Formats: sequence, structure tokens, C-alpha cells
Amino acid sequence: MRKLFSNGLAVFAGVVSLPLSIIHAGTPAPATAEYRNTPDNDPRLTCLRAFFEGSNCPAAEFSPVFLEASDSNALDWRLLPSISFVESTGGKSARNNNIFGWDSGRAVFSSAVACIRSVAYSLSHSHLYRYKTVDEILRTYNPNADYARKVKSVMIRIARSETVD
Repeated sequence: MRKLFSNGLAVFAGVVSLPLSIIHAGTPAPATAEYRNTPDNDPRLTCLRAFFEGSNCPAAEFSPVFLEASDSNALDWRLLPSISFVESTGGKSARNNNIFGWDSGRAVFSSAVACIRSVAYSLSHSHLYRYKTVDEILRTYNPNADYARKVKSVMIRIARSETVD
């Protein structure tokens, strides 16, 4: 019993010492009511803009839309921007406003905003994605073994840019 307790304590200490962004890479970070009511004060908005602007991505202008779509569909706020970065470098190589490469790049959207909202809704409500973790969503989105690792790496980069002044 003592050995079981000490092993459990070591595991707990290891988990507690992990950076918060790694622990929560697969957990939605919900927006508080304060941010939903005043989105301009939302630190996630500053973070997303800084991330996209740092790579000269057209998606920077859609940062508020990424947050709104993520919040209204209960998705991790970093997921959509990260997929767009991996798929089209944040809109740089997007065709037909398809910044996510949706439907193997064949989908056509009337605007990038329509694309963000449509994909967010699908990732939250489609029977293919509903009730799945971030890892499961990414495996379904693109079964390539490295895909989830790439997207989650971008998610961590976005979260880190939140703490950089």
C-alpha cells in the first residue's frame, strides 16, 4: 500500500509540474462571461492576432471569428486557428476561402468567415466529430500519423504567445 501511494504521489507531482498548455492541449479553454461580453478585452484575441501577424497570415483579421466560432461550438479556442495554420499557413495558400483544407481542399466557401463558422459547427455537431477529444477530432480530420502532432504543436505555440509581452 505504501509503495502504491508513493508511486501515485510521484505521478501526481509530475503532472502538476507540467506546463499548463501541455496539460490542456486537448481540453477546451472556455471563455468566461466577461470575455464574451467584451471580446476586445479577451486576452485570447491579442494572442491570436500576435500569433498570426508574426507569420504575416491573412487569418489575423479573423481572430475574433475564430474565438466566437470556438466558443459557440464548445471547441478549444486554439484548435481552429491551429488547423488553419497547418492547412493553409493561416490563409496564405487557401483556395476558395477554404482556410482549413476542408473536404481535401475541394470545399468552396463564400468567405473565410463562412468557412470558419461552417467548419467549427461541423467539428462540434457532425456525427464524425461530435463528443470527441481534440486528439480524436484530429485523427478523424486527417489520419496521417504526424498531423495531430503538428496541430497540437501549433496549439502550444499559440498558448505560449499569450504570455509573451
